[in-house]
Amino acid sequence: MRGLALFGTQRPSVAVEITSRRVAGIALAERPGGVAIAAHAEEALPAGAVAPALNASNITDPVAVVDRLRRVFSQLGRTPRRVALVLPDSLAKVSLVRLEKVPARAQDLEQLIHFHLRKAAPFRIEDAQITYGPASAIDGGGREFVVVLARRDVVREFERACEEAGAHAGLVDLATFDLINVVLAGGRRLSGDWLLVHVAADYSSLAILRGADLIFFRNRPGEGHADLVDLVHQTAMYYEDRLAGRGFERVFLSGVPADGAGELEESRRRVEERLRVRMEAIDPGSVAPFADRISPGSQVLDTVAPLVGILLRDRTGATRAR
Repeated sequence: MRGLALFGTQRPSVAVEITSRRVAGIALAERPGGVAIAAHAEEALPAGAVAPALNASNITDPVAVVDRLRRVFSQLGRTPRRVALVLPDSLAKVSLVRLEKVPARAQDLEQLIHFHLRKAAPFRIEDAQITYGPASAIDGGGREFVVVLARRDVVREFERACEEAGAHAGLVDLATFDLINVVLAGGRRLSGDWLLVHVAADYSSLAILRGADLIFFRNRPGEGHADLVDLVHQTAMYYEDRLAGRGFERVFLSGVPADGAGELEESRRRVEERLRVRMEAIDPGSVAPFADRISPGSQVLDTVAPLVGILLRDRTGATRAR
């Protein structure tokens, strides 16, 4: 599983991410043998302009968001007609749905997944944007499916902001899925189990993959670095007890907030002691280097990583929306 978009069309070459604190963007350029980051930009948002949430309006100051999008586009050198849009994990519900038998017809599969979601959905299923893709195979012909559920009107708020800034959001995805894209696109040999810890300013997400298959996903809203050690510990216990876990081959950490870095470093040390595995940074430059040959700092790499990930979806065989 290399990401799972809320929806998607033809691949764009510009991506933007809207979080509670900033709007960031990159433009990719084709080059022999791959792509490079031709330009990147970041603009801070006023406090409270965006408040990511599952079941409430997310953009409280659309004027500020549109203004920052326009500034980012200007710094990228153009206003693109189409962009890929990265959204906070906390505005969606990610589930793993287990089906002992998978219907042959796509329409029947969609109806069955909707049936499984209906009882657990935090809002009316009729109001939801639902996307799904295959995960791990199950003995006997069954399969797990990764399912993303978001309120359609919430996603529309972010689409509308892009439109008012002059661009159509042709591909929409969640930040952690795009970080997974980068790890898998980097040519890393990950045949065993591995953990991705994504720390944002107002949430933390943990994803466990077995090779390229997502087997666990958890998002906790709140201060990104708060209680991170407990969250990882609980996840590791579940992994060992319920997922037949034998230890993580590698552990990746991304999205360190600009403030609270010292506290997060202490949490990182304690997590490494608990897991007995060194936490590695995600390096988007391994798959899309900076064209101007600059040596960006860790904060820039964390900012551009999900943007690179969403633009690499089609290049890495990522799951497309239904």
